[in-house]
Amino acid sequence: MFLSPVPAHEAPRDCPLCPRLVAFREALRETHPGWWNAPVPSFGDPDAWLAICGLAPGKQGANRTGRPFTGDHAGLLLYETLTRFGFTEGRYDPDGMDDFRLRGAVIVNSVKCVPPQNKPLPKEIAICTRTYFEPALAALEQVRVMVALGRIAHDAAVRAAGGRLSAFGFGHLVEHCLPNGRLLIDSYHCSRYNQNTNRLTRAMFEAVFERALELR
Repeated sequence: MFLSPVPAHEAPRDCPLCPRLVAFREALRETHPGWWNAPVPSFGDPDAWLAICGLAPGKQGANRTGRPFTGDHAGLLLYETLTRFGFTEGRYDPDGMDDFRLRGAVIVNSVKCVPPQNKPLPKEIAICTRTYFEPALAALEQVRVMVALGRIAHDAAVRAAGGRLSAFGFGHLVEHCLPNGRLLIDSYHCSRYNQNTNRLTRAMFEAVFERALELR
């Protein structure tokens, strides 16, 4: 298991809070017993100044390896970008068999467990963000800038800061000063679909992290 930067705010391996996600997790344990198949802990530097807010584990990515964005197409672009901007050290392996680390950055997902068809229900998002996501962000006291990967992560980050969604509209490269003083930059999610359709290009994604460094 990869060490979490916020171990006190991680879900137990058999978290029972969302019945649909529990059922999906148990089914995957039957069909893929060698996979992680459990809530995926946050990953990164406990003293990070940048928090990357994701959606949920991918079925064959983090749900397989146990580390956010490790082993799926979205993770290739994310970790290549973080490496380019100096946020990583060590060697990345898509199976997680490596010494890869984040430096100055941390990844915290809105939802800990893989959802069917990569689509968590609103109730599942609310339960997980309230129980794990919000306390984890609060515990990361050095975080000054956040990047939200997609609208669900954006909404979770705004709510965690005590903001009203109507006051903080989502849009790629849109910036927000949240009620808790943290700065939030929105990005389209680095999913395979968004990359394949050019909704998100490499240049667009890199611009998000260029801006984050400027705001540091």
